[in-house]
Amino acid sequence: MSGLRDKLWLWGHEAGSHNGRFGLSGTSRITPVEAALYLGVHNLVMVTFADRPYPPYDQHLTAMRPLHKIVWSIVGDSSSRRHDQQSDLETVIALAPRFRNLVGGIMDDFFVPPGSSKGAARYSVAEVRRFRETLHSAARPLELWVVLYAHQLTWPVREHLAECDVVTFWTWEAKDLAALEDNFRSFEALAPAQRKLLGCYMWDYGAGRRMPLELFQRQCQTGRRWLDEGRVDGLILLASNLCDQEVETVEWARKWIASAGRS
Repeated sequence: MSGLRDKLWLWGHEAGSHNGRFGLSGTSRITPVEAALYLGVHNLVMVTFADRPYPPYDQHLTAMRPLHKIVWSIVGDSSSRRHDQQSDLETVIALAPRFRNLVGGIMDDFFVPPGSSKGAARYSVAEVRRFRETLHSAARPLELWVVLYAHQLTWPVREHLAECDVVTFWTWEAKDLAALEDNFRSFEALAPAQRKLLGCYMWDYGAGRRMPLELFQRQCQTGRRWLDEGRVDGLILLASNLCDQEVETVEWARKWIASAGRS
């Protein structure tokens, strides 16, 4: 099962950025690198949250050099409003020659509800195509990743997804994990050519409460089966800010990953 560890990613946000949010009552101080070390995960998806961190990112990436792979956001979460006007595309590309473990850029909270003044997404299909082409033509080519939620499957997102290399698939509220298998089949039909990663929340962010352990376990085990079947290329555990909060899903994941490394 050593291959599992190579296929696991941790979703990282700047230390303390979840404090007082999402029903979390504790104060987190753990950094993404510390959280990855705590879990035993080698790969990191680092995403701007509420406009933090701001560029330059050099010092953050220096601390991340021991990690195997890093994907950095070029469009941060929905509360990162500066990315509604300008992405971090050029900033990320400029870092790639110095940081050899930087392998891609991700667009988080990218799609918007139908009828929005912005259309289907925060950037147009043509702009996403430019993102991909620019990443691919960098001195060291990088991949374009994007986030898709299960509740967005019926939204007009197909053309945007077709311009991406990797799509990460998430179920925002734990109550909707009962439909994971059916939703994932719909996702496969929507983005047949893209590499896929399954996002696994360690906290029920949508409802602002603890993630039921059995639901988290089932999702991770389903994701492992899909890895074996070739339906996904990896699993992402979210988020780094939970790893010093005595959350039972984190502790179960830590033991699961350790067991994978021993077998």
